[in-house]
Amino acid sequence: MCGGIKYQDQKIYFPKSDARLTVLLRHGGVTWITWGNHTTVDSSRFPNGGWARLDSIKLGKWKPWHPRPVLIPADSFMEKDHDKQSHWIDLAPSMAIQALLAERNNEQRVYVVTENAPIEYNWIHDRWPRLRKLSDKQEKH
Repeated sequence: MCGGIKYQDQKIYFPKSDARLTVLLRHGGVTWITWGNHTTVDSSRFPNGGWARLDSIKLGKWKPWHPRPVLIPADSFMEKDHDKQSHWIDLAPSMAIQALLAERNNEQRVYVVTENAPIEYNWIHDRWPRLRKLSDKQEKH
C-alpha cells in the first residue's frame, strides 16, 4: 500500500510517526505535510493510517475531512510483499502519486490514494498508489 516514498534522495517511511510528504503546489513548488494519522487515541480528528482507498473517496466516506486531491512528487515508492520484502518502484519523471489532503480545525494531513494493483504487480501487493501524469506546467523539483 505504499509504505515508503523516495523524493530527492530522501526516503520517507509511513511507520515513522513524524513522517511528512511533499505535496505539489499550484505554482510548482512543494510543501511538506504530515502523512496520515499514527494514533488511534483521537481518530475523530483524522482517520487512522496513511492511505485512502479510491472507492471510499467516491462513496463520500472522506467528506468530514473536506478532501482535496493533491499530487505527491516522488522518484519511487516502496511496497512490501507478503514475505515483508521491500520493493522500490521507480516513477517516470512525468508521473506523481495521487493523494488526498484532509483538513480539520486548521490542521492538514495527506493520505496516499490507493486502488487495485496492476496485474503484473499483484504478487507484491493487492493495493497500489494511484499514479497520475503531471501536466506540462508541473514538474518535480
